[in-house]
Amino acid sequence: MKGSAHQQRRNQRLLDGRIEARLPVSVSIYLAHLNELRAREQTVTVNASPHGARIISKRFWRPGEEALIARRTGEFLQIGRVVYSEQKMGCFCLGVEFLDRSVDWGESFPPLA
Repeated sequence: MKGSAHQQRRNQRLLDGRIEARLPVSVSIYLAHLNELRAREQTVTVNASPHGARIISKRFWRPGEEALIARRTGEFLQIGRVVYSEQKMGCFCLGVEFLDRSVDWGESFPPLA
């Protein structure tokens, strides 16, 4: 979606909350800030959907920052936008939204429709 249609979709999600449920699934990933690709970290998802994930990180992320996410097996490479970053027990939990395309999380996740 482009322009105003994309903005309307984003605004609707803010009003309604998440448009799809996330399933509790732990997927091993690499996480990196788009401006600091060499400083990637190995981490995992807490839950996921084809359009977003909750990810554990060692550092604080600001809402709106873009992250590069890749499965450690190299199956996909995805850019996500950080929606929130919460500190929990010595680490940060990030809510990341995928804007460009859906993610197929593999065998641990139901297939995309």
